[in-house]
Amino acid sequence: MSDDVTEQDIRDGVQAVTGMWWIFLVTGIAWLVIALLVLRFNETSVDTVGLILGLVFLGAAINEFVLFAVVRGGWRVFHLILAVVFVAGSIYCFVSPQNAFWELASVLGLLLVLMGAFQIVAAVLSRDTNEVWWLGLIVGIIELLLGFWASQQYYPARAALILLWVGFFALFRGITEIVTAFQVRAVGRELAAEG
Repeated sequence: MSDDVTEQDIRDGVQAVTGMWWIFLVTGIAWLVIALLVLRFNETSVDTVGLILGLVFLGAAINEFVLFAVVRGGWRVFHLILAVVFVAGSIYCFVSPQNAFWELASVLGLLLVLMGAFQIVAAVLSRDTNEVWWLGLIVGIIELLLGFWASQQYYPARAALILLWVGFFALFRGITEIVTAFQVRAVGRELAAEG
């Protein structure tokens, strides 16, 4: 068996992948539906965010189980424990999405402060290699300020912040996925016309 990969093999592989452009379209539409549900600012919004949090925990659990299967040594047990914790968190979010949402709201300030501090440090450390390092610095400062603001506010303000955050993330993600779908489709058509 030869290790040489021809240009035609690469073209065939790319064409096979571009044939699945519709997956990006479907996921984009799903993200737009999530944005619509979340940005309604009602009980459905709270449930949707709680269920999304459950899906995030489930994805993290799967990732940790995979790492448990691959990693050898002392860290292996750590990955198993973390996977079990994520599964428990996921189950809790699916059983009680509203409670999961409000608990997320209670730690939102801390999360934003930690994310902002990390973003600031990463931006400053990358200034020698990243021409737009200052954008990361600005985002970090905004996250830090939002974190302090959210820590001092009552639950309704935190809830509104979470709903806006998740809603706009879903909206922008949906638009990006749909644009990507049509870009991948165009590449597939160009390859089919050339081949």
